[in-house]
Amino acid sequence: MHLYNAWLPPQVAEETKKEAEAFASVVQSVKDLWRRDDSDSVYSTLKWISVIDLFIKAKSEISLVDVKELVEFGLELFQASQNKLYAQVRWGSIIVKLLKKHGKKLSLSIQWRPFYDTLTRTHFKRNTGPEGWRLRQRHFETVTALVRSSRKFFPAGSASEIYSEFRVLMENPWHNSAFEGSGFLRLFLPVNKENQNFFTSGWIAECLDLWASIPNCQFWDIQWSSIIARCTKSCRSIDWEDFLPALFTRYLNMFEVPVSNGNGSYPFPLEVPRNMRFLFSSKTGTPAKAIAKSIVYLLKPNSMAQVYFERLANLLEQYYHPSNGGRWTYSLERFLRHLIVFFQKRLQNEQCKINDGKEYEFCLGKSERVCFVKVILKLMDRGLYSKNESLAETVSIVTSFLSYIEPSLVLPFIASKFQLALETMTATHQLKTAITSVAFASRALLLSSLSTPQSDDHDTTYGFLDVIITSLSNALLGMDANDPPKTLATMQLIGSIFSSLATVGDIDDAPIFLQSLSLSEWLDEFFCRLFALLQHLEQNSVINEGTQTSITSGTFLVEDTPYYFCMLEVLLGKLSKPLFNQSLKKISKFVNTNILPGATAEVGFLCCACTRSDPEEAAAHIIKPILATITSSLRGTPVTGFGGKGASKGSSVTKATLSPALETSVEYHLKVLAIAISYGGPVLLHYQDELKEAISSAFQAPSWKVNGAGDHVLRSLLGSLVFYYPINQYKPFSCQPVASILEPWGCSKNYQSEKIDTFDYPPKWHIPIQEELAFANELLDLHFQSALDELFEICQTRMHTEAGNEKEHLKVTLLRIYSSLQGVMSCLPDMRPSCKNRNPKEVDNSYFLIAGAIGSSVGSSEMRERAAQLIHVACRYLLTERTDDSILLVLVIRTMDALVNYGSLEYEDWSNHVQAWKLESAAIIEPPCNFITASHAKGKKRPRWALVDKAYVHNTWRSSQASYHKYRTDGNISPSEQIILLMDDLLDLSLHNYETVRLFAGRSLSRMFKRWPSLIAKCVLTLSGKLHDPKMQEHAVLGSCTILATQTVLRHLTTDAVSFSSFIMGLLASSHHESLKAQKAITELFVKYNIHFSGIPRSFFKSSDGQSDRPAFLDLVSQISSLIFDTNDLHWRYNLMANRVLLLLILASRSDLHLHPKVIGENVGHFLRNLKSQLPQSRMLAISALNTLLQGAPHKSLTVDMELSADHPKESSSSSVEGILNKVLGEEGFFNETLNSLSNIHITTDTETSASKGNHGTSSFQSGADKAITFFYFDFSASWPRTPSWISLLAGDTFYSNFARIFKRLIQECGMSVLNALRTALEEFSSAKERSKQCVAAEAMAGLLHSDIDGLLEVWDDCMMPQLQKIMLAPSVESIPEWAACIRYAVSGKGKYGTRAPVLRQRILDCLAKPLPLSVATSIIAKRYSFLAVALIEISSHKMPPAEVEYHVNLLEELLGNMSHSSAQVREAIGVALAVLCSNLRLFASSGFKVLPEGAVRYTNMVETPQKEDWAKLLTERTSELSINIQNANHYDKMESVEGSTHENGFRNTEAEADVKRMETMFHFIISSLKSGRSSVLLDIVVGLLYPILSLQETSNKDLSILAKATFELLKWRVLPRPFLENAVSVVLSSMNDPNWRTRSACLAYIRTFMYRHMFTLSSSEKMQIWQGIERLLVDTQVEVREHAAGVLASLMKGGDEDLSRAFRNRSYKEAQSTLKNRKQRKLASGQLHGVVLALASSVLSVPYDMPGWLPDHVTLLARFIGEPSPVRSTVTKAVAEFRRTHADTWSIQKEAFTEEQLEVLADTSSSSSYFA
Repeated sequence: MHLYNAWLPPQVAEETKKEAEAFASVVQSVKDLWRRDDSDSVYSTLKWISVIDLFIKAKSEISLVDVKELVEFGLELFQASQNKLYAQVRWGSIIVKLLKKHGKKLSLSIQWRPFYDTLTRTHFKRNTGPEGWRLRQRHFETVTALVRSSRKFFPAGSASEIYSEFRVLMENPWHNSAFEGSGFLRLFLPVNKENQNFFTSGWIAECLDLWASIPNCQFWDIQWSSIIARCTKSCRSIDWEDFLPALFTRYLNMFEVPVSNGNGSYPFPLEVPRNMRFLFSSKTGTPAKAIAKSIVYLLKPNSMAQVYFERLANLLEQYYHPSNGGRWTYSLERFLRHLIVFFQKRLQNEQCKINDGKEYEFCLGKSERVCFVKVILKLMDRGLYSKNESLAETVSIVTSFLSYIEPSLVLPFIASKFQLALETMTATHQLKTAITSVAFASRALLLSSLSTPQSDDHDTTYGFLDVIITSLSNALLGMDANDPPKTLATMQLIGSIFSSLATVGDIDDAPIFLQSLSLSEWLDEFFCRLFALLQHLEQNSVINEGTQTSITSGTFLVEDTPYYFCMLEVLLGKLSKPLFNQSLKKISKFVNTNILPGATAEVGFLCCACTRSDPEEAAAHIIKPILATITSSLRGTPVTGFGGKGASKGSSVTKATLSPALETSVEYHLKVLAIAISYGGPVLLHYQDELKEAISSAFQAPSWKVNGAGDHVLRSLLGSLVFYYPINQYKPFSCQPVASILEPWGCSKNYQSEKIDTFDYPPKWHIPIQEELAFANELLDLHFQSALDELFEICQTRMHTEAGNEKEHLKVTLLRIYSSLQGVMSCLPDMRPSCKNRNPKEVDNSYFLIAGAIGSSVGSSEMRERAAQLIHVACRYLLTERTDDSILLVLVIRTMDALVNYGSLEYEDWSNHVQAWKLESAAIIEPPCNFITASHAKGKKRPRWALVDKAYVHNTWRSSQASYHKYRTDGNISPSEQIILLMDDLLDLSLHNYETVRLFAGRSLSRMFKRWPSLIAKCVLTLSGKLHDPKMQEHAVLGSCTILATQTVLRHLTTDAVSFSSFIMGLLASSHHESLKAQKAITELFVKYNIHFSGIPRSFFKSSDGQSDRPAFLDLVSQISSLIFDTNDLHWRYNLMANRVLLLLILASRSDLHLHPKVIGENVGHFLRNLKSQLPQSRMLAISALNTLLQGAPHKSLTVDMELSADHPKESSSSSVEGILNKVLGEEGFFNETLNSLSNIHITTDTETSASKGNHGTSSFQSGADKAITFFYFDFSASWPRTPSWISLLAGDTFYSNFARIFKRLIQECGMSVLNALRTALEEFSSAKERSKQCVAAEAMAGLLHSDIDGLLEVWDDCMMPQLQKIMLAPSVESIPEWAACIRYAVSGKGKYGTRAPVLRQRILDCLAKPLPLSVATSIIAKRYSFLAVALIEISSHKMPPAEVEYHVNLLEELLGNMSHSSAQVREAIGVALAVLCSNLRLFASSGFKVLPEGAVRYTNMVETPQKEDWAKLLTERTSELSINIQNANHYDKMESVEGSTHENGFRNTEAEADVKRMETMFHFIISSLKSGRSSVLLDIVVGLLYPILSLQETSNKDLSILAKATFELLKWRVLPRPFLENAVSVVLSSMNDPNWRTRSACLAYIRTFMYRHMFTLSSSEKMQIWQGIERLLVDTQVEVREHAAGVLASLMKGGDEDLSRAFRNRSYKEAQSTLKNRKQRKLASGQLHGVVLALASSVLSVPYDMPGWLPDHVTLLARFIGEPSPVRSTVTKAVAEFRRTHADTWSIQKEAFTEEQLEVLADTSSSSSYFA
């Protein structure tokens, strides 16, 4: 049994034993409802889902046999419910919960393929169903969660099958199917024991190669890093050592941080389709979680992983510093948090295995833990005071966890940071963070200091105690009303420290720190500070008259977090008797002498904490004086007579009031009393008379505020008397040895498996005694029964002559009734339901599900039923006589809610309490692994009081649910008459003209519907009628829409045909409501219905008795159709809504084959005509409809595979649809009108963005509501474009692929007849001047070219080729993007993975390849090359047929010959085309030979391996030569420039010009390779061009230099694998010796990022060579190069190779010393002296913020060079100034590292001489 169930009140705990039997009967009931021959019977099982969920949340002790049976049955049901999305969502989600809860104990075998089929069928097919996007989203989330939960049950061989299935998708890395494949692989791949054999080192190597195939794509990185992370955790047999350099290089470069002042994010990240990002989303959006998981599980004894991890942390730590924050801080914060989460999980699992006696080979030992903690401490040190709150909080939580793992390292860190924060008074924000850190680690500090010392380091032990003492003393200073964060941190600290202590008081052997603290004095000081704090608080909000605010609403102390009350309860609960009495006297004096309306709740909680600790003493010192104050204050004041002591009937006394001061005082005291007595229990029996008098006096006072305060007291008093609640939960339990200083904390998961004192002593509960129940019943008689009588009398006799008196009387009377109901909650038995042929008592007993009771029963069901009848009478009276009084109506609604929604009050209490627990502080959590005491648990440990509190919360939840679901599952049981009466009242109130009234009534109704679904049908009919009624007022429409939009009602519409028809027709017939608010509400209701649409009632097609109701369905369709066609004056939005409903009905009925042919033909024709509608929205809906309805099969070429869905057989609709379509298309001028209408949707501007690129566009004129109506959830995930759009030409969003698809489908449906009708219109529009017309012409042309119908090839030469050539030769440039998209669409591959070529692809390519006339403009030449580039992008290069290979080779020759073209735009187009073409050839060379047919050997010489490719050699060899030529020409031109012989472009001869042009083309080639992600196959060329990129950044030709710089920016992000890395290193080394100083400087800029990105893959010798090269540049002849080299060395030392850094530091220091010593004897060149100083300066600047031992000497030595001439002097000044700036925050402590002499030297270089004093 779970701890929380074992610790329930005894009566409830006993009842829980029956839950296993109840669960077994539930499982049987569910199975009985399912009939395998009727898939629709799944809907009848759904009502049990919430009941099953009940047992999971209740943590019930249920049989695993039943659980396994239910899971297997649920999976069967899930697979049998294809196309029933809502049923799959419900069953899928409950199976996920069952597997999460019980999965580890179950042995199952689950097949993966059915899940994949479900996902493919529902989310990855072209024609998705009509279901709303919200339902589809939930469905995808549910199925993916189910796959993740089921992975561990996939049988042996599954991993191999899954990899084989999805590996095919990733053969072409430049197609979107690769992203889909990686997403599916990550989702499905199991790493369970059964599949371990699949995972080998060879497979990991293959994965890393695949990962490298797409660079700089975060989506791709997240998928692969997640796969690798799961393998590192589970695959023990793999030797990871060889993969570490590659993995850590990946991990480092996945953190997009600014290196060397560069950009913090990749300039051109590879975009993944929006739908793919949504479907395979990552919760964090960063790969930080997967990286952290991999690193933690790679750590092993004697592994290099720890070394690599240290290096990674060294590189990243600078970005954790507060001054280096940015968009990357989030991913770094997640990284740190997940490192700790996974480290904790790993340690926990290892310790559990060790405890179970299992040997664990890779278990982390002491040394590994120490190394890990040291690395994390570096990151924590930087992030502790971050300006980013989440990072600072994460560091504090990490501190808490690590302090239990390695206290010897972490606790001194905490102590030093706390001391620093105390001393650094200038940075006050540090104190809050430091206090929080101590609070989180206080238990670790106590355990370390009080447990047996593991070493003889007593100083350290006392040091920890000093931290506790200092923090407790200084914490008091932190309580400040003007500094909430610090105050709350202080509360956490005190609560945390005292939670760890067993008891606090005058014990002889108390710990030294408690004795030295002098607790008595500390408590006095604490309460003085607390009282001062309370006196200065100001309440947050003003309370409006009539609204019932929460009793606990107050200031930041109680509103934001639970720390204040917890701290008080813990502190007062732990005190010894003398100390408690001392505190109580101070509190009593304070409470009785101060009235603080601004801190009512806070003072109340203070009193309540006293009551919980010692009820008798608290009652005497606090409750009794407050009661006396209230009684004396109200004695002699005017009374209304409405408080229950017999009203003066019919009397009309003059209106009397209380003075404001008296009113405030009485209200304050009553509210404080209400909170103080919350847990009073039997003690309150001594004050029965005083309490009754106080409550009656409060209700009779002529003040609504006082009445409300009286309500709080009555409510609190009843609860205190009848509820179950724990008592003495903060006291040490009786068995605890007195000598025990620290209380042992417990873990709820360890219950029964671990025997500790905490578990042996369950909490003591307040069980009401007979006297308490008698007192409660007396109070109910006084304020419930009599108030009901008074209410009935007021309504029947109208006893008051004055309206004001009646209103006041009604208010007070209703308030008394409501507070009584709130006080007893479900202790007042529920109303008895009506049931057929059964006794209600028998029914109640036979429907046991789970145990739960909030307290002992008082009163009877009859009392509740009587109250319901009388409240109904009162409600009718109020609606007739006082319909404008919102206060009274809201009170009535709340009373009704408390009467009918049994358990809802407890549920609200529980949800509030749960919200407080969500803010649970790490201060009261001890992690599972505790190496201080060497005790390890299965979960988090908490103090006993916290565990008791959780058990109490659990009981509250149980009591809210125990009766809630009892009767929902039996159709024979219906709500009682009283409930139906009150429902009618609430329905009327939900249509009230006051919004507040409607809101409260609507909420109550919604809760009622959930419990009694049978009530919904009547409401839907009523409310739909209201929408239909033209006389209905605005408020009734608003109310109706609010109720109809609730989830419960919308779900009901899918099961009840009558309700559905009524709802739809009511909605569509509501256009007569003219108010804007009403129309907005109706539109929002319709939109919500759309996004949650889950189908239409099955009774239209099959009712329970086997008879269908098709006539009703056809009648509904005809009604909607007549509404569309016969009503000319129908508002456009209603026309749109009617069309949408028609479409939903057709799509939802497609599975019914008898209905389908009859309906679909007419409606396809209708939507086709709507394409030329005058309304843009109707046209958009028509496009959505036709895209979904048109299958396009009849005229497809027989050579093409006909991919018809199994759901939509061709025979069922093709004949009727084709006939109707031909008729519509044959109408005169149809295409002209249609194209014209569609062109109006294209809104083209000069400032287009690619933000809404793709299928929808039209965002400029469509509102959000219109979009929700006109578009479906999302298009098929493989929708066009099928490849990434990285070419700037394709960035426009004016080509709509869904338009093109309609034309394609129309042509496929109707054949060549459409082509003939379309031809004329197409010619006219393609040559139109308006761009919008050209857009639609491009879409129509694209659809035509891609249609693949019979006869298309025959008309190519006559019809389409001339048209295409005409488009290519057209001089217009504005519409090039649309026509480029048209070409791209036309050649896009077909099939799921785009590998099948369209019929016309080769013809189109041949047409593009034909030479242009010689006289054409350069813009047309550029257009042709652009068209070629976009066409080549779509080719599946890994499976090219021989013709395409030959085409590539021929085109390559042409492109290589034109690289020096005179036009810049042509050169750019050639560069782009060349990048695509070369990468296609390379990919084919690596994987394409195997697909060549026999006899195609002659083609293999076209695409040789990279070593034999002539074109690759030509590109790289010539470019190095060219760059030298250009530089030489540039230099020569500078010399000749005086003679004026240079040309405008900066070069003097045509040969040099040709070289420049060719180089520009090559730069475009490299830029395109890097932007497109295709560089992975072209790296040899990229590296071959490294020297030109570095050397040509500064030339006299600005265009060339700009391109070189752009290439350089991209190249800085590229990670190079071996063998390309060696080549790059040699280029870098040679470039450092280049004669041109600008090249040397550019090389240094590249080295900064190059060394960072390849830190783990460069060998030691390579690093040494580069380092030596940079050192040589410190004495370069050019001062800029020298300074640049120093900056590079400083950055390399920050996170680079520590050995190289140390050697360089020592060398530079010795050399500087020697130089300074001998500078008079030896004459140094200024460059050499500058180099010596720069070397020293780089060492100083490499450690900002820290003060290592060598730094004082270095910085002082540097300062001694201040007397040298510039540039040495300026270098020294800048370096020392930078040192001073970065060490300013902590200088007061760090200056201790310097001697007086050193400080004087530093002062001489400083402009502010006092700074270093």
